[in-house]
Amino acid sequence: MVSGSLPLPPLLTGRYLARLAQDRADLARAQALRFRSFLQRRGLAEGPGLDADAFDPLCGHVLLEERASGRLVGCYRLLPIAAGASLRHSYAGQAYDLSALDAYGGAKLKLGRFCLDPECHAPDILRLAWAAMTRIVDAGGVKLLFGCSSFDGADPGRHQAALGLLRNHTSPAQWAPRPQAAEIHRYSDASEPPTLTRAAITGLPPLLRSYLAMGGWVSDHAVIDRSLDTLHVFTAVEIDRIPPARARALRAVATHAH
Repeated sequence: MVSGSLPLPPLLTGRYLARLAQDRADLARAQALRFRSFLQRRGLAEGPGLDADAFDPLCGHVLLEERASGRLVGCYRLLPIAAGASLRHSYAGQAYDLSALDAYGGAKLKLGRFCLDPECHAPDILRLAWAAMTRIVDAGGVKLLFGCSSFDGADPGRHQAALGLLRNHTSPAQWAPRPQAAEIHRYSDASEPPTLTRAAITGLPPLLRSYLAMGGWVSDHAVIDRSLDTLHVFTAVEIDRIPPARARALRAVATHAH
């Protein structure tokens, strides 16, 4: 793991603590929570088990814990990518041709495997997750935060209203991810114009809503992943383009955590 390269001392807010995984036992706890969130919850596997892949040893892993009990209530992993380095070897680079983004100036950070304990719904957990992320982004001088946002269910027909909204948030042409996966769905395939409805908004994954609220953009197509029964969308936030009010709010949360 590359935890030591991520600038994050333990961070406290309310009942919860954010810290970096320190050893294999910490990583195994994150992998077990991911298994429950991504595989067991969708009926794709029976537990207990671990969700693990070849990218885990390359990443730093942020753990969100209940302070009193030590219970793991959330986690995500981060892969720092130096300015000018290729994104081809990241998890997202397996599903999208990201060669245009190789020329993006400044440090980049790949966010992945973001999940919360399905039994825990305290808003402080998500706030702490973004506070930790803000600390890491600012301390590391990160210019681009990117990852894949996942919809439950691989059938695009289940997500038409939400996918239609994404036509208004596609990437600048110069950074556009190009198709690479075997099965994709282009938002432009829908005949209806995008409509801002409650169903469309609530149909967006919470992580994707957060990205878009920060001025983020998405690929012009989604990738159909039948092995995980998910539809995922490449998503990126250019840090310098986050709306000022939103940036102040994020940094306020990060500052008040201690």
